[in-house]
Amino acid sequence: MACRVVGVRFRRAGKIYYFDPGEYHLKPGDQVIVETARGIENGEVVLGPREVGEEEVAAPLKKIIRPATPEDLERIKLKKEKEREAFYICLEKIAAHGLPMKLVEVEQTFDGSKIIFYFTAEGRVDFRELVKDLAAVFRTRIELRQIGVRDEAKLRGGLGCCGRELCCNTWLCDFTSVSIRMAKDQNLSLNPAKISGLCGRLMCCLKFENEIYEEAKAEHPEIGCRVITPDGEGRVAAVNIFRKTVVVELKESKLHKEYAFHQVISLKARGEQGGGSDQLVEGNGGQTAGPAGRSGEAEAAGPPTGGGK
Repeated sequence: MACRVVGVRFRRAGKIYYFDPGEYHLKPGDQVIVETARGIENGEVVLGPREVGEEEVAAPLKKIIRPATPEDLERIKLKKEKEREAFYICLEKIAAHGLPMKLVEVEQTFDGSKIIFYFTAEGRVDFRELVKDLAAVFRTRIELRQIGVRDEAKLRGGLGCCGRELCCNTWLCDFTSVSIRMAKDQNLSLNPAKISGLCGRLMCCLKFENEIYEEAKAEHPEIGCRVITPDGEGRVAAVNIFRKTVVVELKESKLHKEYAFHQVISLKARGEQGGGSDQLVEGNGGQTAGPAGRSGEAEAAGPPTGGGK
């Protein structure tokens, strides 16, 4: 059975949650007031009314309380001012207690029933006394939530090495696993400074083109592979998947020449792997995918912040 829903987001590039629009006619960009697991909160409609299957909806499906009124919008502005004030108060308390933690962001629910302080730290931090001090100041529920460096970059934002705003802060909802193997397959420098983002982890954009490179691997021989060319035998020195060409160092002349994928036939050197004669392997560049089981160290991508809506 299909459900009629709208998609609501609570922060920029945050996860989208489904709600029942009820009798309201909502469109993307509308501000709404909804009930979540954390209390009453304000969000923005990013997906207009649509039908989705029950398996896509987290039960129970909650209804939109109301579209935001002018009074609600004014309250949202005041809430943001209170969050900024709470940020500096918390900084002072952290310094007073001498805690080894870095405050990243403060978030208050729309109804003011809870204030959440996001922070990073090298290890575990005993912040029980800090919570007591903050509760005494704000007279509401206090939650301190430790996040990882990727989530910190997502919350803070910034500019990547490409000169554009961080993907995770503008449109990337969820983090995916990224490995050093992706950088190797794309012939990128393995210098950490060049393939790491502001968070210090491998750049998420390594994942974006990885599928293209994976598909291309089935069409061309690998670097170092022995091949037969129109000019004789040689070894692959370089591959350009965009031009669909390979540069081959010829065995006899030691010259480097460029050939299209279909112009070379790779030699699978069985003799080098434990006996037997070389075998010709033809078709679409002649090289099947490399040995299975290769893997780099994958960086686990933690869930985006702001969960539990």
